[in-house]
Amino acid sequence: MGDIKSAREIAMEKLAKIEEATDEERLQWKYVPKGNELAVKYLRDDCNLVAELAGYSENERKYVVQGASEVLLRGISLPRNDADRRTNKHVMDGIKLIKSDKSAVENVYSRIRQIFNHYTEHGAQQRSQAFESLKAQFEAKMQQAVQQQMGNAAGVRIDVERHPQFHEEWRKMQLQLETPYLQNLEEYRHELQSIS
Repeated sequence: MGDIKSAREIAMEKLAKIEEATDEERLQWKYVPKGNELAVKYLRDDCNLVAELAGYSENERKYVVQGASEVLLRGISLPRNDADRRTNKHVMDGIKLIKSDKSAVENVYSRIRQIFNHYTEHGAQQRSQAFESLKAQFEAKMQQAVQQQMGNAAGVRIDVERHPQFHEEWRKMQLQLETPYLQNLEEYRHELQSIS
């Protein structure tokens, strides 16, 4: 019979097989989280990103920028209201400050702005039409259900906008309408992440 090893012995063997971390990996482990923290500080306090980055060596800075980019890029969202528009502008200003290839960033930003403009102008009209259509369909179904239960004495006006099932259907429809915008936005986020 073979030897039975304890969980500790198995874990120690696995640890022995793992290669020693490189200096680059150590720098990444240390400075990407610092970049995350810097981005959060920028979003909350509006600190000077350029001045903060100047305090790091070139090797450290690339990981700080990587970490800050990760957080800032998650902050870009569809402009559903004025607060979202202000946040997007602030986030995009921050990303542009920390990236070295400003023209590549601006190129991606122009495509993001096109998405934002289309979402705000055409998307709003599309959402409004879809809402009214869904509301009319839902009202017809509800009227039919009430008539079946109460007969023709159902002159009752139904406010479908208060109905939970209507809200659920509207959320699904909104997601369906926003999916193409969100997919494009995600693609542009990845593109921005890859820019130095």
